[in-house]
Amino acid sequence: MTKPWPVRLTSRGVTLRPLSYADAGPWRSARSRNAAWLVPWDATVPPGGDARPTSYRALVRRLHSQARQGTTYPFAVEVDGSFAGQLTVNNVVRGSALFASIGYWLDRDFAGRGVMPRAVAMAVDHCFGPLGLHRIEIAIRPENSNSLRVVEKLGIPEYGYAPRYLHIDGAWRDHRLYAITAEECPGGLLARLDAAAGPGM
Repeated sequence: MTKPWPVRLTSRGVTLRPLSYADAGPWRSARSRNAAWLVPWDATVPPGGDARPTSYRALVRRLHSQARQGTTYPFAVEVDGSFAGQLTVNNVVRGSALFASIGYWLDRDFAGRGVMPRAVAMAVDHCFGPLGLHRIEIAIRPENSNSLRVVEKLGIPEYGYAPRYLHIDGAWRDHRLYAITAEECPGGLLARLDAAAGPGM
């Protein structure tokens, strides 16, 4: 049986693995090259909020600490061995809830190739399997058409609209809310995606 964490998940050339200190160069390069493309969707610190890590190393150190506590699981996304982005399972709640949120970003060079739907499908299946969670949520800005296509391809239902939900790009932004439970995909999201996609990616 697959262990909860750390873990390596692979499907059709797309791999999820723990984000590491060794990813510093590719991560910084991707963030720099894609800055204008990512800024409208990037979380920012609201007035009075906790300060963000000031370096990549500090970011990874914090994420690894949260992974040990079981509250966050930070994945690097690879395509055929090349760093392509990041997916993070965060806000993990145990007890009677057993839910978490998923956030992600992708290098524009890999966009339009079905990478993120596959990465999200693998992450959700892992959450419902080894991590023992029951519900996964994804919050998306209404203007983010690329991210909206991810949940559409995976058949993740929309359940609500949250005004001023997250601080993004310097202001409180509205979000559309999507969620899926383990009962809604008994065969797994990856199997659903593969069935819809057919051969190839």
